[in-house]
Amino acid sequence: MTKSQKKTLVRIIVTAVMFFPLLVVEHMGVFENVTLLEHDWVLPLILFAVPYALIGHDIFLKAVANIRNGQVFDENFLMMVATLAAFGIQEFSEAVAVMLFYQVGELFQSYAVGKSRKSISDMMDICPEYANMEVDGVLTQVDPDDVNIDDIIVIKPGERIPLDGVVVEGSSMVDTAALTGESVPRKVIVDDEVISGCVNGNSVLKVRVTKAFEDSTVSRILELVENASSKKAKVENFITRFARVYTPIVTALAVLLALVPPLVLGFTAGNFANVAWGSWIERACIFLVISCPCALVISVPLGFFGGIGAASKMGVLVKGSNFLELISEVTTVVFDKTGTLTKGEFKVSEVLVASSVATKGFTEDRLLELAALGESCSNHPIACSIRDAYCSGNMVNGSVVEELRALDASRISAAEEVAGQGIKVAVDGRLTLLGNAKLMAANKVPFEENDSAGTVIYVAQILRNGGDANLDDSCDVGNPTFLGSIVISDTIKDGAADAIATMKNEGIKKCVMLTGDRKKAAEFVASTLKLDDVHSELLPGDKVSCVEKLLAAQPVGEKLAFVGDGINDAPVLSRVDVGIAMGSMGSDAAIEAADIVLMDDNISKIPATVRLARRTMGIVRQNIVFALSVKILIMILGALGIANMWMAVFGDVGVSVIAILNSMRTLSVKRQ
Repeated sequence: MTKSQKKTLVRIIVTAVMFFPLLVVEHMGVFENVTLLEHDWVLPLILFAVPYALIGHDIFLKAVANIRNGQVFDENFLMMVATLAAFGIQEFSEAVAVMLFYQVGELFQSYAVGKSRKSISDMMDICPEYANMEVDGVLTQVDPDDVNIDDIIVIKPGERIPLDGVVVEGSSMVDTAALTGESVPRKVIVDDEVISGCVNGNSVLKVRVTKAFEDSTVSRILELVENASSKKAKVENFITRFARVYTPIVTALAVLLALVPPLVLGFTAGNFANVAWGSWIERACIFLVISCPCALVISVPLGFFGGIGAASKMGVLVKGSNFLELISEVTTVVFDKTGTLTKGEFKVSEVLVASSVATKGFTEDRLLELAALGESCSNHPIACSIRDAYCSGNMVNGSVVEELRALDASRISAAEEVAGQGIKVAVDGRLTLLGNAKLMAANKVPFEENDSAGTVIYVAQILRNGGDANLDDSCDVGNPTFLGSIVISDTIKDGAADAIATMKNEGIKKCVMLTGDRKKAAEFVASTLKLDDVHSELLPGDKVSCVEKLLAAQPVGEKLAFVGDGINDAPVLSRVDVGIAMGSMGSDAAIEAADIVLMDDNISKIPATVRLARRTMGIVRQNIVFALSVKILIMILGALGIANMWMAVFGDVGVSVIAILNSMRTLSVKRQ
């Protein structure tokens, strides 16, 4: 509890201690027998004015300040006018009660907002205050902004990692809970990536910085958190506009209620002296008290704020309540394949030598070596996987090459990339083709099609310098010869199938996958995960066109979300109703374009976020219906003279407290 909240609580307690004995004395009729200045209402006026001033003086100050700033019609103004009018008709106890219970409601609101803010402000604690750099053998604390890319920083046990980087020395357990919501620490060793904002565990780490502080994970997160409250949901904007119009209207209605009926009655009876002005003013006061819109103005934003805070506990950053509202309406989820549904870790799973050369002694190892040489100049993940398979002795087709091997760059000369097909490269003076079926067809290579699930790299050579001892010596110079194929497989992420099944249980009607991979590999992933539809062999521009068609087919009131992690996914993320990006391994462009960021790349958090969003929207709607129903009912009863001030107090403060407590339910969420 903050210092301000404690002061308010003390004022409430002191006021209650003063007020309730006076209330008892009043109901015993003691004041009726005591006159002061020849009136029996002077003493209770003085006595009740003390607790009233104690509990309500700040409401007066706020109302006056707002009036000076041109903001006349707010809850402070309504409370001031209603309670002063109650004093004017000698309803002293009701005036104090209204102000007292209003302050109780305000305290509840302040506490609830503070608790809701804490769930998000906890994210702000991830910001590192310093970084350790070794200067002349001495560790020196420097500002993270002063650390450059490729600098080496030292992270002691228990310290927060200040910048993104790669471990160059040491191993430790890293607590990622503040970012990912994952409660189990993760072990990191040399060459592992670490992200800023996490806490180092039990050992010293030396880390080579890979991103400047302003581009680091922690900076991106803080920026997202700080901007989240500025993007409001449609229902929030409606409530804000509603309150601006509603408050002046009910104030005018209260004035009319206090003046018009008694004037009409007096005119009809021809005697204004016997008109019960006090009764109609009391009804107007009740009308004003109950009409205060604070239950809606407070509880609706609080519900969304709590939902965003609950998502942050799960390791999901929602960039605004408008996106929380949109994802609650999602019925179609479209996925990119690589890095989203699969790990993006390409490995050689099969090496198949062409039958025409296998009989001549051309081996799997020779084919893999030739492919590794041809791909030696590329940094593409597929090229890296082929080189790793040859150089590191990874298992291929059940055999293991135990010794580590190096590639001789002098054996390679010219290389040419063919867009969308593969590469042409000179290996040992012979033109070598490595690519897909389109490359083989374009060069009139009679190849054996490989239907294995995965990315298939076909290998062929065009003999320029005569025969090769390992090949068919009858091959003519310039005659293309197919040598075989290499299959590169990407592993499906753990838990991806369960995540898709959970989405279906949460009411997601359609799960679709888009990929640039070949049809066979795409269909294998889609069938394994039980996706509803798959589109393969797509270029980045094709993905946008495909999403456009899916958006056009969406029923009215239903939304489409896209999940991706690559820089080529940014255009699609910007186009859909809700863009979801992978925050841990995703590109900066994808994270910037997305509306929701999964900090640990775990797609099982998508159905959890949908469930949370729908629960939040349900709570918000409950508050709106409940608050409006109770208020309208008591306003009608008050205008008819049936409701009293105590009912008005419940209709305002009671409804506000109930709505606030209901909104706080959005904060309850288990870490994933």
